[in-house]
Amino acid sequence: MQNITIRNASLADAPRILEIYAWYVEHTVITFEYDVPSLEEFEGRMRRTMQKYPYLVIERDGRVEGYAYAGSFVSRAAYDWACELTIYLDHDARKHGMGRALYEALADRLQAMGILNLYACIGYPQVEDEYLTRNSARFHEHLGFTLVGTFHNCGYKFGRWYDMIWMEKIIGEHGEGAELIGFPELEAPAAEQIVFTSGCTEALNLAIRGSLFRGDEVLCSHAEHNAVMRVLKGLEQQGEIT
Repeated sequence: MQNITIRNASLADAPRILEIYAWYVEHTVITFEYDVPSLEEFEGRMRRTMQKYPYLVIERDGRVEGYAYAGSFVSRAAYDWACELTIYLDHDARKHGMGRALYEALADRLQAMGILNLYACIGYPQVEDEYLTRNSARFHEHLGFTLVGTFHNCGYKFGRWYDMIWMEKIIGEHGEGAELIGFPELEAPAAEQIVFTSGCTEALNLAIRGSLFRGDEVLCSHAEHNAVMRVLKGLEQQGEIT
């Protein structure tokens, strides 16, 4: 019996996630990227995503077999209720139901944030070949996505031209005053759950502010950071710390 787990990714997962992605860069047109990014660059991409959106991995018997994340659809404020989704499974782990489970878990988290529109940008061959099939489009169609646009011959890789399609799924009602919650805040424990003794608040204040970040290195999760900083802000307003 296989043990399947879906959880939030961490930077410690980056080498394995990059290993999964590299196969697609080198052997397929599922990604239009030509060169496998360095681990450092890939960690930077993960870090930027996790500042606002969920980044998930799926494990089978303790081994990461795939990952999925959301990103900005377009970097303008009016588009904030829409997300572009990305998913990759280890090329030997496909057709076991893990893709659907992972994508649905991602959609659930986005819905909880207040996201309304999901989009997928998909490489699409005019004729299926050894580098690209239409399986990704079929996968999204099975999950309720519909085709909303086709860009013809817009990607060139392995000496061939490929189309790109956009698919869309609506997961919420478009009413007035829709509110959004950033994923780190959604995942953070309530401030009331973090209790400090009065004698340690000043020391904690100095320690937290000086050690959450070192250069570009994140030393704790953004959820932890945001939760602690909310508590510190409340203590400042009460005059407990300065």
